[in-house]
Parts: sequence; C-alpha cells; structure tokens
Amino acid sequence: MELRHLQHFVAVAEDQHFTRAAERLLVSQSGLSASIRSLERELQTPLFVRTTRRVTLTEAGRALLGEARRILAQVRSAHEAVAAVQGVLRGTLSLGTEQCVAGVYVAGLLAAFRRRHPDVEIRLRQAGSGELAEEVAAGRLDLAFAYRTQADTDQLRSVSLGGEPMTVLCHPGHRLAAGGAVLTPQDLAEEVFVDFHPDWGPRRVTDAVFAAAGVRRTVALEVNDVHGLLDLIDEDLGIAVVPRHFRRKRDSLTSLPLKDTGETAYETIALLPPVQATSPAARALMGLLETGSG
Repeated sequence: MELRHLQHFVAVAEDQHFTRAAERLLVSQSGLSASIRSLERELQTPLFVRTTRRVTLTEAGRALLGEARRILAQVRSAHEAVAAVQGVLRGTLSLGTEQCVAGVYVAGLLAAFRRRHPDVEIRLRQAGSGELAEEVAAGRLDLAFAYRTQADTDQLRSVSLGGEPMTVLCHPGHRLAAGGAVLTPQDLAEEVFVDFHPDWGPRRVTDAVFAAAGVRRTVALEVNDVHGLLDLIDEDLGIAVVPRHFRRKRDSLTSLPLKDTGETAYETIALLPPVQATSPAARALMGLLETGSG
C-alpha cells in the first residue's frame, strides 16, 4: 500500500468527486482512478459507490478513511520531527478553535508563533467543540482550543486552560436586571433565550445546567458568533447564559450570577493527539502558551 494511494483515496472521499479531487491533487483523472482501483484490488473490496454525479464511501471505505487520515498525519509529523532535529521547524500548523476561548488569546499566540517559526504555514478554522475534538482525533487538526466535552481517550488528550462560572446576560431594562439577585434555572423558565448552535461549548454547558434542574427553556434566537449574540441581547430580544468573561465584551449589558453552576462549570482546554503523535509545530505552540510568550 503506497502513501500516494492513501492520499488519493482521502482526497476523493473528501471531495466526493473524482474530477475535483484530481484538480486539487494536480494529477490526471485517469491516474487518480487507476490509483483508487489499485487500492481496492489490494484491499479486495470496493471503497466507493460511483454514480454519474458523485461518489460515496462504502462501509469499507468509511472504515479506511479514519485510519488513512491518521497514517498521513503521522507521516507528516515524522517529516516535521526530522526537520525539527535539524534545527528548522517546517511544515504546517493546523489549529482549530471555538470563538472567544478563555485562557488563550489566539491571535496573539499565532503572531508570536509566526515570529519564531516563519517557515511553518499556519491554518486556522473555527468550529464547535464536538467537531474540533473529532478533527484532532482524526488527525485533520494538530490541536484545538475548545470546551471540554469528553474525557481523554487513546486518540485524544487535553490540557486545561482554566475554568469559570456561567453568568446571565440581559438588557439593563429587562425585569431581571432590577432585582440583582442570584438566579436559578427556575427563575429563567419563562424567558426567551439567545444561544449558540448545540455543538458550541457554552450551549452545551447551559443545556446541561437546565437539564439537571429539570427546567425546559426556549432558544428562539440561535447564532454562530459571539458579537451577534451580544447584539441581540443589547436589543432586548432575549437573554443568554454564557461564560463569565463574555460580560467584558459589552459594558452596556447587565450580568447576573447563576446559582450552583460552580467556579469551573465552563472549562476550556487544548485538545491534542497522544504525545507520540503530536507534531513539532503543535508542541512549539503549546510551549509558547505555557510560558506566556504569546
């Protein structure tokens, strides 16, 4: 089994199209098709269901995809490790993050990393914590800054960046603002909520808090960015339960404590693959974070 066969297989699986994958890989479509057929012959099973419009993975193809991605990530890490021993950090740093993660200033950290390692290409994407965990475990991301959604596994480890309680944000003219009391989920049962998509860390925490209290809530306004959420609250269209540091982003809003969520209800972490599979670039970035150099 050749590495190029696995590279070709992953590209077709991601694009779900031979022509697009061939264009991305800068190879001929006939050569790409031959590469996939060779891999299928070796494995003695079809990897794709081919139609005139698209290709989809068979069950065997789905089983191979995760392993192929991990193998390619490990090969890339091996190349980068050799370069690091030679004194030059090269390759790619693929980083994922949720928005406004407490405990790390992502832009400043990446700027510091680029100053020290100009030969490393930086790639950044934002997503929810669940998706980021899957991307790191599959080897598609070197590391990610996210909210803790699961315990460590054989394919995923975490480094805590800190914890904080959740707080209620509302318009200063809202009825809750006048009371100034510590609130419970029961106090908020009839409120209209602004919140993030279900895969986001803050949404997961809030859903868990209300589920534990046996309180149903109405999320009428769902957004995928922090400032959009704050704008809606600023117009008194709803309230939100968010990590405490969010209150510093909009002075015009009223912040009220939420009872029994704990001082570390919202824990932010760095997600990484196992130590032996962690790329030199990811180790260098974590070194900057841990020393405060970013």
